[in-house]
Formats: sequence, C-alpha cells, structure tokens
Amino acid sequence: MNPAVIFDGVVDGLQLGLLAVGLTLLYGLGGILNLAHGQIAVLGGITAALLLDAGWGALPAAAMAVVAATAAGLVLDQTIMRPVYRERGEDRILLSLLVTLGVGFVIDGLLVWRYPSEALTLRVGSGSVEVLGITMRVGSLYASAITIVAIGLVIGFLRATRAGRAVRSVIEDEVGAELVGVNPSAVRTLIFGLSGALAGLFAVTQSMTSPVTSSSGVSYTILALIVTVVGGLGSATGALLAGLILGIVNAISAAEIGSYITSIILLAAAALTILVRPSGLLGRTE
Repeated sequence: MNPAVIFDGVVDGLQLGLLAVGLTLLYGLGGILNLAHGQIAVLGGITAALLLDAGWGALPAAAMAVVAATAAGLVLDQTIMRPVYRERGEDRILLSLLVTLGVGFVIDGLLVWRYPSEALTLRVGSGSVEVLGITMRVGSLYASAITIVAIGLVIGFLRATRAGRAVRSVIEDEVGAELVGVNPSAVRTLIFGLSGALAGLFAVTQSMTSPVTSSSGVSYTILALIVTVVGGLGSATGALLAGLILGIVNAISAAEIGSYITSIILLAAAALTILVRPSGLLGRTE
C-alpha cells in the first residue's frame, strides 16, 4: 500500500469530519436533520467563486464563503424551521427531513440553473513538500491544518465555555435544560449559524484540493449523513473519528478497486455500523 494514499485519505477524512460536525450537532439539538447541509456549503463556495471572478482576493472571498453559509443557516433557522420546532419526537425528525430536503432542492436547482459552470478552486502555495518522506501538495496541508484547528475550536467551545455547556445540556435533555434556564431556541439558532459556518469553511478547504462545483451539494450531504451515522448522532468527536476512518477507507478502495465502487463501500460501512452499534462509534446509547 502506497503511504501517500493513506495521507490522501486522512486529508479527505478531516474534511468529511468538518462537514459532518455541523450536521451531527443539529441532530443532537432535538432531532433536526438538515438535508440541505451540503447545498449550504456549495452556496458559500459559489459565493466565493463569484467574488474571485469579480477581482476579490482569495482570503476575503474565502471569508465571505463562511459568512454566506452562516447567513443561510440563520435564515433557515429563523424562517422555515420555526414550524418544525413546534413538533416533538419522530414528528420533528420527519418534518425536518421534508422541509430541508425541499430547501436543498431549491438551492441546488438555483445554483445549477444560474451558475452551471461556476466552481471554486483556491490555489494556496505552489508545488509540494515532503512530509515523513511522502510528497504532499501544499493545498492539502493548508486544508488539513485549517480543518484540525476548526474542529479543535468547536470541541473546545462545547467543553470549556458556558454557551458550549448550554448546547450540551440541550443535546442531553431539552426539557431539563429549559427547566434550569437554558433557552433551547437561542441554542438552536447558535448551532444553525455554527453549522452554516462549518459548511462554508468546508467548501473553502475542499476547494484547496478539488473544485467545489454548483452541482456538488447533494453528494456532500450524502457524505455528511454517512459520516454522521457512523460517528454517532450528536457527537462532534465521533464525526471527526468517522470522517478519518471513512476517508482512509475511501482512498484505499479508490486506489485498489476503483472509484466506482467506493460509494457502495461507504454505504456498507454505515449499514454495518447501524447493525453492530446503532448509536454510532461515539454516539449516546439510550
């Protein structure tokens, strides 16, 4: 096995983990499955691409990708998701699936219709460097470093800040958190914004290794769902671990078997996880 394949898998896995963190936190906050998550990431990426075309620098354009995706998450939370929050249990999960699926179709359709050939590609640095004797692209190293810092900050926020503890309390018991003075609505708004920001940041880091096109949203959402299921719904650390595992599996299978079979392998990994450990690798057991 070529060690460079493993390194590529780690790079891809870190980005998958970053994409899945926002999705898994939303589900933890009362069963909200956002099936427009990948499309929100692409919305941020296309925003950056358009700004680059308009003459903006790479750093301001990347920042606006995060801002645009954050804004999309907040708008979604403050508008169409409000009726969803009034539901409980399975009704909330089902309604969130239907509502966000529709939103995802709308965003995807508008981007493909309006910007069919637009794509975000950020070229950071040039050439390659040697890491442990393995040649790595500079863009891959930048993407990995940004992703590690971002996920570390999210985990630190959840564990070491008052707002983070409020988020964790709602994830554990929404009713109990409300009884002790935590506002679940404000927490959900915070996490919807954070989820959007992470989606936008994913688009930025992904564009350092491969183009983010206007039609990529559906595939990103599917990948995020697979990682979320394997890692454990509601677990940010689980999303990172699952992203790394699935990224390496994906890289190895693509190199040894062929890219046409990798999606089947990833779906099989998710199905096996559900059978062996329904709560995921680091998910909460009931």
